[in-house]
Amino acid sequence: MKRTLILSVVALGLAATASAQRPTTLTSGVLKIGMEGTYAPFTFKDEKGQLVGFDVDIAKAVAARLGLKPEFVLTEWSGILAGLQARKYDVIVNQVGITAERQKAIGFSAPYAYSSPQIIVRKNAATAFKNLTDLKGKRVGVGLGSNFEKQLRDAGGINVVTYPGAPEYLSDLISGRIDAAFNDRLLVGYLIKKDGLPVKGAGVIGAAEPVGIAFRKDNTSLKTAIDRALLQIEANGTYAKISRQWFGQDVSKP
Repeated sequence: MKRTLILSVVALGLAATASAQRPTTLTSGVLKIGMEGTYAPFTFKDEKGQLVGFDVDIAKAVAARLGLKPEFVLTEWSGILAGLQARKYDVIVNQVGITAERQKAIGFSAPYAYSSPQIIVRKNAATAFKNLTDLKGKRVGVGLGSNFEKQLRDAGGINVVTYPGAPEYLSDLISGRIDAAFNDRLLVGYLIKKDGLPVKGAGVIGAAEPVGIAFRKDNTSLKTAIDRALLQIEANGTYAKISRQWFGQDVSKP
């Protein structure tokens, strides 16, 4: 009887500890994850209609470490940050660049990937733009509200054409309606290798930049839990496996 009582107390203590460590989410036992679903190779639907990608796999791995069921909420990039603030989901896992401006309004995990912006041109383009100065006076497609859009506008003199997502501006690039596009270097390599799109990478702009999992700034319990989960999936080899699957390299370091 005494042994049973002791075991019961220990079990209750462990349950209380687990409960104390469980982050606050919109729905108990669920991690609602905002992402585009149209941004290969990070988050997109395969030929069977299944949501796949590097960010999808990272989100699932983190949710598993948190003991939460992942639930994906798809939305266009242009409204994804507003959706987080409107409590449509708990986090965004969608290559969200960690910038000083964004950190004023939303919280971020520790960086889980790094990449550099790159200019994208048609495969048969005679001119390979090397830097943003070369783009002055040109029509350049970019995702609305993205960090890439801000970079183009800050450069000045570029005719910035915004789109809901990558598929739209890549289509216009291929058809010649814009002169170039601007996005993540990892995206460019994937498009060329996997989809055979008639595009190529041109100038890589600046140093590698960090991306993180975004959440509402006041949810400190979620930050603590997610940062711990990211360390765990790196330590047990899960992160390296996911990274090699999608990029053939470790993208966790600059």
